This record gives sequence, structure tokens and C-alpha cells, in this order.
Amino acid sequence: MVRWVVDVALVVVAVAASLPSLFRGNAHPPALAVPVLVAVAAPLIVRRFFPLPVAGWVLITAVAAGLWNRHVVAGLAVLIALYTVAALRPRRDALAAAAVLEAVILATGAMEAGSGWWSEPIFVSGLVGAALGLGLYTTTRRAYLAELQERALRLEYERDQQGELAAAAERARIAREMHDIVAHHLTVMVALSDGAVAATAASPERGIEVMRTVSATGRRALIDTRRLLGVLRQGSSEDPQDILQPVPNLAELDVLLERVRAAGLPATFEVHGSPPDVPAGIQLTVYRLVQEALTNTLKHGGPEARASVRLRYLPGELRVDVDDDGAGASASAPVGVGGGLSGMQERVHAYGGDVQSGPGRSGGWHVSARLRLDEGDVT
Repeated sequence: MVRWVVDVALVVVAVAASLPSLFRGNAHPPALAVPVLVAVAAPLIVRRFFPLPVAGWVLITAVAAGLWNRHVVAGLAVLIALYTVAALRPRRDALAAAAVLEAVILATGAMEAGSGWWSEPIFVSGLVGAALGLGLYTTTRRAYLAELQERALRLEYERDQQGELAAAAERARIAREMHDIVAHHLTVMVALSDGAVAATAASPERGIEVMRTVSATGRRALIDTRRLLGVLRQGSSEDPQDILQPVPNLAELDVLLERVRAAGLPATFEVHGSPPDVPAGIQLTVYRLVQEALTNTLKHGGPEARASVRLRYLPGELRVDVDDDGAGASASAPVGVGGGLSGMQERVHAYGGDVQSGPGRSGGWHVSARLRLDEGDVT
């Protein structure tokens, strides 16, 4: 609606700008002079839709009107039409329209008698150049703004893609953490519950003690789950200290093995070498690796299984070995089935290491991992 109002206003201005020339030295202009000026400028209303036809009409009718009466000059209407062609059409169309208009100006000037006939065509040619330059500038600016808008949309799309990738990575991380936490604690609770059932018949007090351990393990699982998912809740009224606890590290491996031993799996723990300053991410990776391996031993190793955990600090790397002598290699659901093994591989690969698992040389199951301590966090 605003564009239509602007175009109608331009027609009125173009006609009004021609009136002084019409009445200059002519007190009684022809009665048809004003209607002719209106007929010349009226198509400017649709100039945005038909730039070239409108420019052709305005130029031809303006020349014809000038030949009919030299006081009927529609110069502003012609300049507006030229500007429109330059702003909305390709550059070659604008240059062609300007060349035709310039030829008309020179031809009209040549028809004037006298030695100074060239002064007015030079002035009008300057106006033509200004209209052409303004139109080309408008085209360039419009193309520049369109490019900026397209670039902004592209950046917004890329930002959304990065957000989706980050969300997918976070979901995968949470899935790995949930698998490690829930699978381990539930396996320990199942093992303890089976032990409680067996112990209750012979010693009810021992059964009660084991069930207390089951309860403590369940509470520990709840705390770990709340700690993992607490950052996803907004406006939680709970104490942040109860949610945002430090992540597990190597110092908590002893506690982990104590829980495993309490669940009925004898396990030993050995450390070889001098521990350097191990990054927190690698400490969490080693903790989860040992936790997953021992959980699988509890699940598939059988009642007589034993396990051993060894950490070896070598120059620039950390070796982790978890072995058991259980029936995991021949069980119906062997270790590595599901998301546990892939989760371990993703964790270790993130630090430039590798992990291997399979049947041990003398039976049981063997898990071995190597993590780089120098540049592993860049890989």
C-alpha cells in the first residue's frame, strides 16, 4: 500500500515540476497541455512492474509532447523512469536506456539554433547521469542487503545444526553415564539380593546386614543419577551441593572395589608406576572403564569368579587392565553385548587411546585400555 502511495505521489510531483516550464513566457498555454503531461507521467504508477515499457512510453510521449509544444517538458518523469530501469533491471538494460535518452537529448539540442546550444544538453546529461548512478547504486545496495540476509540465514541454519549436533553429543554422553551408573548399581544390588536370600535361611542377621548394603547401594545410585541429570533441571529448589557433586576419579576406585567385593566378587587392585597429574576427564574415563568391566564380571562371570584391576603409569600414557577368571567368555550373554563396550570405546578414543576386550589367555575375560596422558585431550 505504501508503494502505491509513493508512486502516485511521484506522478503528481512529476506533473507539478513541469508546470513552471509550461507557463514560462506563455500566459495562456494550450488547454490540453496539463492532460498531456498527466498522460506522459501516469504510467509511473506501475513502473515497478513494467520498468522498460513504462520508460519507453514516458520517453516517446515526452518527445512527442515537446514537438507538439516546446513548453510541454516532462523532464522529471523521464528521469524517474530511467532511475526505475536502473534500479530494477539488469545493468545492460539501464545503460541502453540511458544511451537512447542521451541520443534524444543531443538530437533535441542540435535542433536549437545559436552557438550555445550545447550548454543545456550538458546540464540535462548530468541529470541523466545522476539518475542512472542513483539507480545503479540502489541495485547494488539491494543485492548487498540480500546477500547479508542470505548469509545471516545461512549462519542461523549452521548455528541450529551445531546446536543439534551438540545436543546429540550430550544425549550420547548422558546415555553412556546412565548406562554405567544404573547398570553397575543394579548389578551390585541383584548380586547382594541373591546373597541376602541365601544368607537369610542360615543367618537372618546376616541377611538383614546384606539388605542394608542393598539399600545403601540403591541410595548411591539415586545420588549418582541426580548428580548426572541435575544440570538439566531449571529452577530446582534442591541444594546444589546435593546435585552438582564432583565426578568420580581415580581416588574413588577403592570405594568402587569395596562395593564390588561386598556384592560377592573378590577383586584385587594394583598400581604400578608413579601417578602423574592425570586430567579429570581421563580419571573419569578410567573409573567408568573399570566400573563397566567389573559390572560385566558380576553379570556373566559366575559365582566363583575373581577379578583383578591393574593401573600402569608409563611415560606419556596410562595402561588399564581388568581380568577375571569367570565364565564370561562362554556365557550366553557375553560381555560387550549392548552399549557397554561401545561406550568404553568412545570414552577411551576421545583421549587418543584404544581399548580391547575378549577372552583371556587362561580363561575368563580380559579388558585392556591405553590412554595418552600428554596430548590425548586434543585428539
